[in-house]
Amino acid sequence: MSKNLGLIGSITYDEITYASGDLITGLGGVLYQAAVLCGLEEEVFLHAHLSEELVDKVERTVENWTTLHKEGILSVSGPGNQVHLHYPKEGERIETLKSVVEPLDPDPILKGLDQMAMLILVINSGLDIQLPDWQRIVHAASCPVWVDIHSLFLTKWLGVPRKYSYLPEWKDWVEGISYLQANVKEVASMLGHPQTLPSEAELIQFGEAVFDLRVKAVFLTLGKEGVLALKPGESFKVAAGQAERVVDTTGCGDVFCGGTVVKLASGEDAFEATRFGVELATKAAGVKGVAETFKLASEHKRL
Repeated sequence: MSKNLGLIGSITYDEITYASGDLITGLGGVLYQAAVLCGLEEEVFLHAHLSEELVDKVERTVENWTTLHKEGILSVSGPGNQVHLHYPKEGERIETLKSVVEPLDPDPILKGLDQMAMLILVINSGLDIQLPDWQRIVHAASCPVWVDIHSLFLTKWLGVPRKYSYLPEWKDWVEGISYLQANVKEVASMLGHPQTLPSEAELIQFGEAVFDLRVKAVFLTLGKEGVLALKPGESFKVAAGQAERVVDTTGCGDVFCGGTVVKLASGEDAFEATRFGVELATKAAGVKGVAETFKLASEHKRL
């Protein structure tokens, strides 16, 4: 039976370049999670600001996403959230914000909160919603809350490559939520040393510290190594499978989020949910863009 899932984030328009000279452009951001959730036939209530210049593109892309509720998508003026992602031959992805939209108003989210089985916040730009508004939402939520902390620790300047930095108030974003998703660079930023990657022992210690903030489970994405899932006193590592082919790894963490959330909302254990999320994310490396991601999730639902 499908469930009502609230989804908060930014719809982006991505320009993706590779060292080979290849170029991919298209919609991204929170639409990756929406694609998975809708493909798995959940009722998705999406809250995002969308540039009026992108409305037609989004409408064409999601026209077959029958479980997507779009009342919370508000059209705004300007170019919207535009992002350039570059994958060098070696080293980490380079992300540059070209333009952003204003933070969301929490009131429409609060009005429908009591109907949600789970609420998901994806921090795409770091400017998606203001902290006091987010704290109001968490305080009012009776459902579990998942946060993909993602871009919170990336610098917010436009037109220059984003860098990881320490944000002392990160705990204020996390306290009271149920599930936290982060990658190792984000954990390093939370630990106060964004340029030094933590060891696995430090990752587990980090999880224990987060549990003091009433978080029930932590999901740490490790790139090609998979995901380390933590519950109080327990850890569970799921290795990433071998994709049949790798087309585009953009959005794989988002696909993991969507798949794992669906299983958690269905009552499955965090570790089993992690296994499903990793399986789906591995397959997602073989497709590109949100439309193909939706198709992948839809096909997986029918298996």
